[in-house]
Amino acid sequence: MNISRRKSLALIGGGIITAAAASAGYSVTRFPNQAIAPWVLAGTYEDPRKKALSFALLAPNPHNRQPWIVDLSADGEFSLYADLDKLLPETDPLNRQITIGLGCFLEVMRMAAAQDGYRVDLTLFPEGQDETHLDTRPIAHATFAKDPTQTPDPLFQYVMSRRSNKEPFDTSRSVAPSALEHVSDVVDASVRFGGSVDAQDIAELRELTHTALQIEVETPNTYQESVDLFRIGHREVNANPDGIDFSGPLFESLHLTGMFTRETATDTSSTAYKAGLDAVFANTDTAMGHIWLVTEANTRVDQIRAGQNWVRVNLATTALGLGLQPLSQVLQEYPEMDSAHHTIHNRLAPTGGTVQMLGRIGYGPQVAPSPRWPLEAKIAQT
Repeated sequence: MNISRRKSLALIGGGIITAAAASAGYSVTRFPNQAIAPWVLAGTYEDPRKKALSFALLAPNPHNRQPWIVDLSADGEFSLYADLDKLLPETDPLNRQITIGLGCFLEVMRMAAAQDGYRVDLTLFPEGQDETHLDTRPIAHATFAKDPTQTPDPLFQYVMSRRSNKEPFDTSRSVAPSALEHVSDVVDASVRFGGSVDAQDIAELRELTHTALQIEVETPNTYQESVDLFRIGHREVNANPDGIDFSGPLFESLHLTGMFTRETATDTSSTAYKAGLDAVFANTDTAMGHIWLVTEANTRVDQIRAGQNWVRVNLATTALGLGLQPLSQVLQEYPEMDSAHHTIHNRLAPTGGTVQMLGRIGYGPQVAPSPRWPLEAKIAQT
């Protein structure tokens, strides 16, 4: 959970937080160390497939659902499947965003393998695909081969420090246009890169993304989907390290006092709800530039390619010291978002195509890594 929301929610508790922390003692000082352990264990496996996959599971993905399952039953290869229990049917009814997250996973895996001199031959959707929903067929089949011609990808060094930065950005620090040129260099020809740090563009896209976020929150079923994925306190985060984590002393205290629960989060008259809105709007409203990726078509393969390029963009912004946060609400395909979805496509893809990813950039504070399931939990039991 990001600091901005912590600061906003701190206003809810006032002195009660201090009193709760004093009385609860141990509980409110705990952090979800178990859920952060995969960041420490990345790269510690002997099997080159597991070693590469241990980095891949750190990739960005929607709502931190970590929608990947791998079958390692055949030596020197693996098959990647979508974990159908980790979909987002309300905000991502066509599974487009989930597929993009799987593309991010595959690209980090490829870079990690290359780091150790392995070439990965990928076959996407070897048994076909459905453009309306993911199913039990494999997303990709990967074969590992030792290859002396493989060279490390310079972006790989930023995998461990990459974040999706959900903090407000520093509005006193502008982003240089040259940063966009640098980031555009890391994408391939399968996507169209777009970006702007122009003041008028920033203002217009701030307004569009703010509106889209408000639509998602004010649409009961889409907002409830997020609330159902809240993990409040270190025990919940450790037990279920996907979804949206709210951990650390502040949230432990607010939860213990009943001031921050799933119930208060859905009560539109509660202070917690109003403070939460102010906090998330502070993110869209402090964008200091925007970056987007467009594909000509919108097939599953296009979505995978968008994910592969998006994580490269994220790593390139990390290299520049820039924060990057996806602003996916305006790209979502459910009826209440139709008007905003149409507007953003007219704005960012006027000649046609699908805007697969949109994010804000700017300078922000360092943030902690997101919780992750351990690799062992993501290996299919055969």
